[in-house]
Amino acid sequence: MQELLDYLQQFDTLNEQQAELVTSKAKLLELPKEAYFSEAGKVPKQVGFILEGVLRFCYYNNKGQEVTHYFVGEGQFITDFPRFEAQIISAEYIQTVTGCKLLVFTREDWDELLATIVTWGAIETKMVKKCLNESISRRSPMVSNDATERYLSFLESFPALATRIPLAYVASYVGVTQQSLSRIRKNLR
Repeated sequence: MQELLDYLQQFDTLNEQQAELVTSKAKLLELPKEAYFSEAGKVPKQVGFILEGVLRFCYYNNKGQEVTHYFVGEGQFITDFPRFEAQIISAEYIQTVTGCKLLVFTREDWDELLATIVTWGAIETKMVKKCLNESISRRSPMVSNDATERYLSFLESFPALATRIPLAYVASYVGVTQQSLSRIRKNLR
C-alpha cells in the first residue's frame, strides 16, 4: 500500500485519515498472464494501481489485426479513463503481458474518494494530465519515424519493460511484423 500512497503524494498531501480511507478502498487483485483487466464492448468498472507486472492497451483494427498501442508497468494507475469516467462501452482491451498484482478501486469506491477527500478531484486531474503527457511524448515519435527509429523510441520510452514484453507485442506497438522487428534488432547489434 505504501507504493500507492507514495505515488499519490506527488500530486497532493493526504492526511492520515485520507490515506487510511484510500487504503481501505483498495483491494488486491492478482491476474495471470494474458488476462483482461478491461475488455472492449464492456463498460470499464475499475481503476488499478500496478504493484507488479506489465499491462498493455490493444484493439483490433478494421482488418481484424490486433494492435498494441501502449504499455503500463509498476507504480502506475491503469484504466480506460475516459470511458470509466463517462461509464460508456470501451473500444479497447487492457490485457496483462505478465502476471500482475494490482490494487483495484471499483467505480463506487472511486466516487466515494471523490466525494470524501476534498483534494481528490485535483489529484485525479493531475494524474490524468501526467499520464496524457507521458502518452503523447511516447507516441509522437511513433508517427513520423521509420521502423528502426520507432523501435529505438520504444526502448527509450520503456527501458524497464522492454525485456519483459513478448516480441509480438513490441512489433505491433512499433507497427511492423515480427520478422521485420527481428531484422531491425539484428542490425542494431
